[in-house]
Amino acid sequence: MANMHHYECLVKVEATFIPEQSDVERNRYAFSYHVTITNTGDIAAQLISRHWIIVEADGQQQEVKGLGVVGDQPLLAPKQSYEYTSGTVIQTPMGKMYGSYQMVAEDGTRFDATIPTFLLNMPRVLH
Repeated sequence: MANMHHYECLVKVEATFIPEQSDVERNRYAFSYHVTITNTGDIAAQLISRHWIIVEADGQQQEVKGLGVVGDQPLLAPKQSYEYTSGTVIQTPMGKMYGSYQMVAEDGTRFDATIPTFLLNMPRVLH
């Protein structure tokens, strides 16, 4: 009987509004997001690809698919974390993102790591 591995990665994301790269008059709202992926399973796994859904305040959706993250396909040993920062530009001051990373464990098993929904929110500050 094959031994049963536990395949799981925990994803945490923090988003930050970037005023310097935004242009409110032109409906350009830039955000950076910092991602931490932790292998909470008991077998090493590699991040192969990503699938993001970006939802703007008016309900418009963009889908982003691609290999790896920031040009990397990190291999995570159990309990190991990988962090990276990326960014996105939307046309509304508020939005949200969610999705999944497609992982492959050392034994060839494919599984998805869920990216929980996080908000993109321009802080309302008066200058």
